[in-house]
Amino acid sequence: MLVPLTNVPRDYAWGSRSLLAALEGRPTTEGPEAEVWFGDHPSDPSDVGDGSGRTLDAWLADEGVRVSESGRLPYLLKLLAAGSPLSIQVHPTRDQAREGHAREAALDGSGPRNYVDDNHKPEIVVALSESFEALSGLRELDATRRLLDAIGGAAAPLKERLTDAEGLRSALGWLLGGEGAETVRAIIGALGDARSTEFAAELANARRIAAIYPDDAGVVVALLMNYVSLQRGEGLFLGAGKLHAYVEGLGVELMAASDNVLRGGLTPKRIDVDELLAVVDPSPGPVPVVLPVAVDHGSSGVETFPVPVDDFRLLRVRVGEGGETVLRPTGAAIVVATAGAVTVGSGDDAVELRPGKGVFASPDTSELRFTGIGEVFAAEPGRAS
Repeated sequence: MLVPLTNVPRDYAWGSRSLLAALEGRPTTEGPEAEVWFGDHPSDPSDVGDGSGRTLDAWLADEGVRVSESGRLPYLLKLLAAGSPLSIQVHPTRDQAREGHAREAALDGSGPRNYVDDNHKPEIVVALSESFEALSGLRELDATRRLLDAIGGAAAPLKERLTDAEGLRSALGWLLGGEGAETVRAIIGALGDARSTEFAAELANARRIAAIYPDDAGVVVALLMNYVSLQRGEGLFLGAGKLHAYVEGLGVELMAASDNVLRGGLTPKRIDVDELLAVVDPSPGPVPVVLPVAVDHGSSGVETFPVPVDDFRLLRVRVGEGGETVLRPTGAAIVVATAGAVTVGSGDDAVELRPGKGVFASPDTSELRFTGIGEVFAAEPGRAS
């Protein structure tokens, strides 16, 4: 069974006025459009296009469609449009989420919450714009020391702390906890004169962030992180403990269905420094780019983006003129169009998709057929679902 899906873009301040509009062929908007959610997540379930006015979670309950043992989709698919940097953040492991959620639940609702559910939140983002800029993980220490040398004496108190991975963890606490506030101000003040051929992009990114968050310790935390510029069709996987922030660009994002986020700067929201330090993986190193791999479904044009988790799988389907591409989903699937005009068919059902529109395929769908000219991304359960 196929059911059309739509949703209204969320208007977070970091969103773009043009990226989603251009994807869908609309004029630039007056306010920011940040994310469009496709799924049954209770915070913003998709609207079902059957004329009933129901959302996907209600439709699944009314129709008796069981998508997993928990009764909810194990993933959430999004179109994400970053016009300015998102908060620096990290997500817990599943064990950390379970322990943290149980610990906070025992407080009877008193005090702020870090763990709103008991699940982890691994995620992958794939660039839809010609470039997608992000920060991911902590840079190798020798390289970071060279970057800080380009800033000069203002960065010396931070540089001397970067002895090893645990030194990095300690430096994060020092910066975010306020003890390093004087050094934060000095580094931000020195960015304008800092020059480096090796780290020109990193310094330019830091100056851009500092123009938006002029007094935020997250500007300096960003200088410790790997700066990544994805090209269209390239992906970035963010596992548990990986400090990250999306900076600018349009992408398709797939994640486990969780809202557990610990923030580390570039945000007016609460930062729990102690909990972030307990969750973050301080191991420095480069960031691997995730490239698509062909999937044999009896026809060409289907690719997957390999990720080291079992919660979900992200696929890209590209359809050419005169041909038909076939996908055999592993369970309840959601398909979202990102280019052209593609018709999705299953049995006697058929839904035509334009960019920004989606369709839900019930878990008994054995085969999806794609015709037309264009590109879609499909989310489906992984092996653990």
